[in-house]
Amino acid sequence: MTVQREQLEADVLIVGAGPAGLSCALHLSNLIKKHNESSGAGKNGPQLSAENIYVLEKGREIGAHQLSGAIMNPKALAELVPDFEKSAPLDTLVTDDAALLFTKGSSFRFPITPAPFKNKGNYVVSLSKMTKWLGGLVEAAGVNVFKEFGGAELVYEGDGIGGVITEDKGLDKNGKPKDNFTPGYELRAKVTVLAEGTRGSLTKKLVAAKRLDNINPQSYGIGIKELWDVQPGRIAPGYVAHTLGWPVSMDMYGGGWIYGLSNNRVSIGLVLALEYADPLFDPHAVFQTWKTHPFLKKILDGGKLVRYGAKSLPYGGWYAMPRNYLDGGLIIGDSGSFLDSQRLKGIHLAMKSGMLAAETIFDALKAGDTSSKTLSAFPKKIEQSYIKKELWQVRNFHQSFQHGMLRGFVHTAFQQITGGRGLIDPMRAHAGHEAYKKINGRPAPERFKGDGKLTFDRLTDVYHSGTRHEEDQPCHLKVADPNVCATKCAVEYGNPCQYFCPAAVYEMAKEANGGLRLKINAANCVHCKTCDIADPYQIIDWVVPEGGGGPNYEGM
Repeated sequence: MTVQREQLEADVLIVGAGPAGLSCALHLSNLIKKHNESSGAGKNGPQLSAENIYVLEKGREIGAHQLSGAIMNPKALAELVPDFEKSAPLDTLVTDDAALLFTKGSSFRFPITPAPFKNKGNYVVSLSKMTKWLGGLVEAAGVNVFKEFGGAELVYEGDGIGGVITEDKGLDKNGKPKDNFTPGYELRAKVTVLAEGTRGSLTKKLVAAKRLDNINPQSYGIGIKELWDVQPGRIAPGYVAHTLGWPVSMDMYGGGWIYGLSNNRVSIGLVLALEYADPLFDPHAVFQTWKTHPFLKKILDGGKLVRYGAKSLPYGGWYAMPRNYLDGGLIIGDSGSFLDSQRLKGIHLAMKSGMLAAETIFDALKAGDTSSKTLSAFPKKIEQSYIKKELWQVRNFHQSFQHGMLRGFVHTAFQQITGGRGLIDPMRAHAGHEAYKKINGRPAPERFKGDGKLTFDRLTDVYHSGTRHEEDQPCHLKVADPNVCATKCAVEYGNPCQYFCPAAVYEMAKEANGGLRLKINAANCVHCKTCDIADPYQIIDWVVPEGGGGPNYEGM
């Protein structure tokens, strides 16, 4: 089927309305406004317009797909919106921070909170509310924000990119046009900015096509989160704790968080590195088990689950950062590995990367040159900013934990006294899915069911994520060869997709002849992209679903 697509032209196209993309749009519109108001606007380059900035958001509204811990260091926001405290939805200032070691029945608070766990001066926020607020500022500045539109394909142009094609709408599950079929737009831009978050589908294709990889493949973690309303007095607003130990084994890397918000609300979550050896390991079940610890049980008992979500995080740091510029294109935020793998904090780094991208784009538009030569100023700006300072100090941090927590702590001790160098620099890493060991006939574990009060099964949690996809639309989880799932993967690895997915998307159904068939419940997908990352054969490709589909992380 040949599709006729409407073409739209822009100066700048930003794919993704998260902290990075919105900061890029807002800072660029502010620079343009200042430029146009100055007396030298006519002499000092062309008249520019914020209306020629387009932002694509695949969610039903800005903030719908935004999930994070979330503790925000406000320094990037203070640069972007100097009077942010007057109107930003800041939930709570951090007043107390603790590091806790869990054993099965007790907890021990470190007498001195280690530096990576110190958060005083930061804010506990809802990233969904923060991005919704930022999105309002962006729209008020005259930027065009297109909600319910995802970037489906890149438009390649010479050695770079010239825009994106948005997803077709109104196709049935077999890919046939329905009565409401609308072809995607071809959006052309002088500069296309990929701000898709972790494992962005377009970024993944671009990095592979243009060989933009760094010396290490990206390392990933999965964060699983619940938001609870709890009984009064159970947790103080602004109390922040991070947990190590039980039930995460010492040969893995992971830990939990407990954040006290206002109005007797608490954010809890567990982050686990996606590089474990056991293919039948179940991150969702471990998260639920973690909640049964006496410390958490005391906080949550008598409370009510409000929201659930899951997302992946880019752990790889400086040595996994792809080349983030090429002709007509930049990569920012989590897509570009702008996350501190030690603190697991990245909101301020994502925002700052967007702002530095905006400054680079502004200079390129004024000069009338958006080639890689001009856009290469972006990594130079990063080098001169606090992004480099923060990420350079932890450049070998996550790689240190590839073989368990004990070895990791030894490496990190040396990194602390050598400014991040440690014993080996650069420390190399492998892709997480390569760590799986074969099951050798080991039977599948019993699935976690939950008690329905403190702990929950996957489907109950997915219900609390607000996830919604149209049933009659093409599946956005493309499996290159489902036969591998039913045969080779079943024997060698026991189909880990059934365990690592926190949303019960993948299921191995038994056929009448005794064989297996992969069943994909795509309507459950919370867009964490763990399947795209952790599949042992790398045959699952997560692509954007029809616009608007996915979770609704309101308040998270």
